[in-house]
Order: sequence, then C-alpha cells, then structure tokens
Amino acid sequence: MRIYFITPEAVPCSRAGGLGDISYHLPRALSELGEDVTVFVPKYRGAEELPLKRLEGLTRNVDLSISRRTAEFYEYGIEGAHRLVLVGCDDLFDRPGIYGNEFGDYDDNAERFIFFSKAVFSALTELMDPSEPSVIHAHDWASGLVPMYAKACQREFPALAGAGTVFTYHNLSSQGTFPYYDFTMTGLDWSHFTFQGLEFHGQLNLTKAGIVGAMLISTVSHKYARETLTPEQGQGLEGLLKERRRDLRSVLHGVDYSLWDPSGDRWTPGHFTLEDTSGKAECRRHLQKLFGLEDSPLPVVAMVSRLLPRKGMDLIFKAMPELLALPLKLVFMGTGEDQYISFLRETASRNPGRVGIKLAHDPPLNHQILAGADIFLCPSRFEPCGLEQLYALKYGTVPLVRATGGLDDTVLDELAHPGSGTGYKFSDYTPEAMVSTLSKAIADFDDKPKWNGVMRRGMQEDFSWDRSATAYQEIYRQAAAIARERQDG
Repeated sequence: MRIYFITPEAVPCSRAGGLGDISYHLPRALSELGEDVTVFVPKYRGAEELPLKRLEGLTRNVDLSISRRTAEFYEYGIEGAHRLVLVGCDDLFDRPGIYGNEFGDYDDNAERFIFFSKAVFSALTELMDPSEPSVIHAHDWASGLVPMYAKACQREFPALAGAGTVFTYHNLSSQGTFPYYDFTMTGLDWSHFTFQGLEFHGQLNLTKAGIVGAMLISTVSHKYARETLTPEQGQGLEGLLKERRRDLRSVLHGVDYSLWDPSGDRWTPGHFTLEDTSGKAECRRHLQKLFGLEDSPLPVVAMVSRLLPRKGMDLIFKAMPELLALPLKLVFMGTGEDQYISFLRETASRNPGRVGIKLAHDPPLNHQILAGADIFLCPSRFEPCGLEQLYALKYGTVPLVRATGGLDDTVLDELAHPGSGTGYKFSDYTPEAMVSTLSKAIADFDDKPKWNGVMRRGMQEDFSWDRSATAYQEIYRQAAAIARERQDG
C-alpha cells in the first residue's frame, strides 16, 4: 500500500514537539512492515544542510487568492526507511521557528499552511496511481485541508477517487482557527463554509477541515478519544466528533527502544536491565550530584515537562509546602512561563539539597533524569498521549500521573490493583489528590519488595512503534476499503 503522510514537522528536518518525532518513527516502522511511505513536510530554515535533491517535475504554482506563490519540492532519502519530500517556499518557511517566534505565532500562519496543503494536494494528483491502493494520512490542523481537498475535488481529479483518507488530531487545544476571510485562500466553494463544514463560530477552522473531510479519524490514545467527545476536552468540536464517533479510532504513540534502553544508553553513567537493576543506583548518585541534591535514601521525584498550567504546574505551585513536608527530593527540568521559572528558582534556593532545577530543554539530561529518578511525576490537566511516562517505565522510574488521556491508558494503578500495577494515579485535578497519592507511593517505596515489583512490571511493558504501526495498518486498510466501496457505488 502507498501511504502519503502529511505533517507540519518531521525529524530530522524539523521539530517543535512530539509530532516531529512521531512523523519520523511511525513512517519508519510502517516502512519496516513493508509499506511504501512518503512523508510531506514544509522546508523550514536549516533544511538546506541536509543532502536534498530537487524534484524538478513537481514544481507547482499555488494560487492563494491574495497571492500566487511557487512550491518547490525536494527529496531527502532516509536509508532503509521512508521517503521524505520537503515543500519549499522561502518567503513562507525560511524563518527562525516553525509556527512562530519569541513574540508568538506568525500572523500569516493561515497563508503558510494553506499553501502547504494546496501544494501537497496538487503534487498528489500527479503522484497517485488509481490502480494502486493508497491512503492519505494528514496530521493536525496544519495539514487538515488535504483530506478536505480529496473529498471536495474527486470529480476534478479521478485519480484520487480510490484513495482512503485519515486525519489524526494530536491535541485539540490548537486547532488552526483563523478569520473567516482567510477561507478565500483555500480555493474551496463558499458552500463549504458552513456549520457542517469549515466554519467555527464565524471563523475558519483547519482541524475541522480534517475531521469533516477524512473518511476515518484517529487520535493518540483511547482515553483521549473518549475525552474529546465531552465539552471539557472537545474544545468546541465535541458535537462534530460525536457525529463521527463510528469513524473515530485511537492509537497510542510508540517508543524507539533503540534510543530509550537502560541496558546501553549512551547518555547515562550506569546501565541496567530487568534482570539486573543494580546499575540504576549509579545513575541515581549521578543525578543527585548533577542537581546538587543530598545523597540520601529519600526517593528522588522528577518532573520533566514544559512549565505550563496544563502540564500541572499550577498544582505544583499550590502544593509545594505539602510536597516539601514529605520525605523526598525534587528534580525539575523544563522551560515555560516566567512565573513558574521564578517560582522554581526561589524554591530551589530556599531548599538546597532537596530541590534541584535545570531550566532548559536538554535531551541527554532527560535520559539521565529518567534513569536516576525513583518516581516520575506527570500531573497534567490533560495529556493526549504523553511519551515521558513511557520512557520512565522502561527505566524503572515509577510514574505517578493524573488519570487523563494517554497517561491513564499506559499506567496501571498499583493502589487500585495491588500487586499488578506499574505506577500510581490520581483522578481529581487538585493539589490534595496529587499529594495524597504521592504520599502513598512513598510509603510503598519504603517496602522494597513491593516497590521492586512495581518497577519490574513497568520495565516489562512494550510500547514499541511496531505495535502502533500495526494498528495504523488496520486503519489504512479500513480507509482503503471505504474508498473502494464509494468508488464502486
């Protein structure tokens, strides 16, 4: 099957968050399962450092109503894996950031990503062979128009009639909502700008374009799929998602265990395995030294996260006196809002030896934290999937999470399932619930046989990309079948 994977970011060309990693690992895993995968991504600043080959025959002129721009296409081959095609237009993409800079989102993001979607769709009309089964898989708002074009333009481009379409929303807190007049750039008939179409409270919504246009919809955890059917997490799209509930699927993210493996991690001072965890003690000593913590038996509780309210920093802020009253040491790493940066700096200065902070995004240090900590704290208000808790499980660092989204799906609560759990969970989004659960986890930490059981069960969990890719293969087969049925009908 030919799979056309459309994404606004993809490693090694670009990355703003987890989507960039997913857009590398999932296509790679699909390729290893025998699928023919082509990834389309904008050509951002810095991509010229890669060995790119210009695809002369794919150059396209893209009409955006207010402007006419040229899209140039470049290929970057990933050895033994998928094909990566970059869509270039320096006026729109040769900038310091993907979506914005230190002052916020770019004002012309509607133009930038409508251009990207139109350019990719135009290329697909030439690349796709109607005699071969194929699927278009678009990700998040920045590529949401592609399945909409495939739906709206089938008569104009018969080669697309047999193609299945899938749209994955990774996080509904960002939907690509723009003023209504930006709709003219899409080139779609105004009949699509309705409540049943792309209109959203008088504005253009590109996530809605993907949901309305695609044959099947997916998101990144089973719990998040259910949560987005509610007003609390649906962000205004819960009604539309309820209407399409039968077409909604969910697949958890995966882990690249060649990078995240405590038995041979190049970033950690010690190595350990499920059979022999003694090397974790060396990682623990190293971590304490790095963060200026006292060397004591108290559990090291770590939080690696963006320092934002939705990541639970408001709970940390409110609960800090109660947290420091517990027998523990705290480690924080991340960047984010100034109020939380100042708060953590002050907390660390007042509690030397017990609280350590690194205000940075440091991937090697992330490995060292997850290898050396005893408990990984993730108290997010919402978390569509989450990856850090999956890494923590593999490194024998017991996750303590709020029961939301992928955190709920991937951690089995030891308090609710004694002797079977892989971590600890709390449900109410309150400082009291978080502190109470942490207190119970610390009590279990002092019971070494019990704690070792929780650790080992977590280390045995398998969240490899092969599992995710196999699940997506089934979704692709379903989408292709829907396309064939519509074509035959």
